[in-house]
Amino acid sequence: MKRFILPLALLITLTSMNIFMQEKNNTLSAKEKQEGWQLLFDGKTINEWRPFKNATSDGWEVVKGELHCREKDVQHRADLITIAQYKDFEFAFDWKVGKSANSGVMYRVSEDHAATYQTGPEYQLIDDLGYAEKLEDWQKSGSDYAMHPPSRIMAKPAGEYNHSRIIVKGAHVEHWLNGEKVVDFDLWTPEWEALKAKGKWKDVAGYGKNPAGHIALQDHGGGIWFRNIKIKPL
Repeated sequence: MKRFILPLALLITLTSMNIFMQEKNNTLSAKEKQEGWQLLFDGKTINEWRPFKNATSDGWEVVKGELHCREKDVQHRADLITIAQYKDFEFAFDWKVGKSANSGVMYRVSEDHAATYQTGPEYQLIDDLGYAEKLEDWQKSGSDYAMHPPSRIMAKPAGEYNHSRIIVKGAHVEHWLNGEKVVDFDLWTPEWEALKAKGKWKDVAGYGKNPAGHIALQDHGGGIWFRNIKIKPL
């Protein structure tokens, strides 16, 4: 009988630790509150979000403190956008992808176009190692999608959580991934305009032009999880 005591105790300990970590996620510390951070996901509801253009969506669910975009049995897909709009901010979030999954976070998004990615720059989230097709550098995690590739490949393998930050102040933008700054650029400069003119967004008049807007979580077929989503207006 004694041989079962240790495994049972270990199981109880691990279960307690898991519950503790779930409770610890999706909260703000006293220091963060003092610094002006705002929680955008409480682990239970998506009250701070709505579907892009108020479209019908059944692809998103909240399970065990995670915001999950489902892969299967989805009839109506739509990106989620924040109810509030933001100009200058630091946006922080944890994310993980399933095998060969693809998603992104767009910012300064408007509802003037058919899709969120046509209006705001995109912080790319993807399974860099297991994606089914060959990826260009500007398609890899942390990139300013189709514009600025990441300086380093910092994303963890599919199924493991990453921590990201997007800092936007005026025209200046930084993308951080797992503690490393991987993208640093300025909007609307001659260099930025040249990249836009020769790339994917050359015929999208409003791309990247908004001085403020929503933040969007992309439903690109599911397989993406988020937690600890928070923002600090600057």
